[in-house]
Amino acid sequence: MSVSDTQGALSGGRSYLAIPGPSVVPDRVLNAMHRASPNIYAGALIDMVQTLIPDLKRVARTQHHVAIYIANGHGAWEAALSNTLAPDDTVLALVTGRFGHGWSEMARAMGIDVQMLDFGRASPIDPNRVEEALRADTSHRIKAVLATHVDTSSSALSDMEAIRAAIDAAGHPALLMADCIASLGCDRFEMDAWGVDVAVTGSQKGLMMPPGLGFVFFSEKAAEARRRLARVSPYWDWTLRAAPGEFYQHFFGTAPTHHLYGLRAALDMIQDEGLEAVWARHDRLARAIWAACEVWATGGALRINMGDPAHRSRAVTALSLPAPGASDLRTWLEANAGVTLGVGLGMAEANDPAWHGFFRIGHMGHVNAQMVLGVLGSIEAGMAALDIPRGEGAVGAAAQVIAKG
Repeated sequence: MSVSDTQGALSGGRSYLAIPGPSVVPDRVLNAMHRASPNIYAGALIDMVQTLIPDLKRVARTQHHVAIYIANGHGAWEAALSNTLAPDDTVLALVTGRFGHGWSEMARAMGIDVQMLDFGRASPIDPNRVEEALRADTSHRIKAVLATHVDTSSSALSDMEAIRAAIDAAGHPALLMADCIASLGCDRFEMDAWGVDVAVTGSQKGLMMPPGLGFVFFSEKAAEARRRLARVSPYWDWTLRAAPGEFYQHFFGTAPTHHLYGLRAALDMIQDEGLEAVWARHDRLARAIWAACEVWATGGALRINMGDPAHRSRAVTALSLPAPGASDLRTWLEANAGVTLGVGLGMAEANDPAWHGFFRIGHMGHVNAQMVLGVLGSIEAGMAALDIPRGEGAVGAAAQVIAKG
């Protein structure tokens, strides 16, 4: 039997989903969810949910409000738009990848006029262009600025504090709304200190949960925008969710019981480690991945999508490898190493051959040094098996970052 005939045997054992969400769910979270259904009308569940609210706010670094939805990130997008904007209102959308386009498309579908500043797929948001656009809006038609803190498709990290400064420099009253679906609990995010009015996220990335919960954090300024609206769809209305008179009003119906138990365990894990330590861990592991990729790039065509490390997310790294190299590498890794990498979502159209020239490594949430080194070693093996040109010593460079910081 040849070596090629036995390669698939190497994928036995526990597989690793190294995509940018859903992320790995810790055993502690899975164990917390593995229980019988609780009483949703009285007792321990209700008491436990009250403890979630302050801890969610701590992760977002806010003292304002949070509403929990049985939804994914797209649901959180819609909730944020529904509670602050009416049809024919105008927003300024700042786009750095596929998900910035997605939020804009949702706004248009809701009858909102979207003005877009597209910064491409390899650049962060430029605050100077934001200020210029807002200064030109002398009648203040723009009611909100939509900004993606981390766009999972491009791995672009944008400076939310600088965007707020641009809004203020323009003397503009627009709300600042941040998509933190990929970044919360991974990249540093300071909602109150940075002047963010609305932040949206989901359970399946830095919060280390299965998909199914969406969260919208909102300031008093955003709450006032809600009060000015004539009506909001009852399910998406955050008014009672954030300050319920009855328990069921948190969720506008039956509570997502087992997700809530899992969330309690996930927040405990973040609190036990400390949020600053969580951010530091993500930073070091991301830098290890970048170190390996930069070595590979010296002897081949692999490239990190975001050239400047200051503008790279600590949760996901988007990479290019000439088509069909990226897809071939992903296929080899899944079949032979038990590792699944992310597709190049949004970097090209799915029916375009160039789509096969991009892939992503997710390194968010429940991730540690051995997981990262295992992924990098597997990628190294895949590149060797496929004869992909590359620089030597990549995994060693990553190990040095992990060892020395």
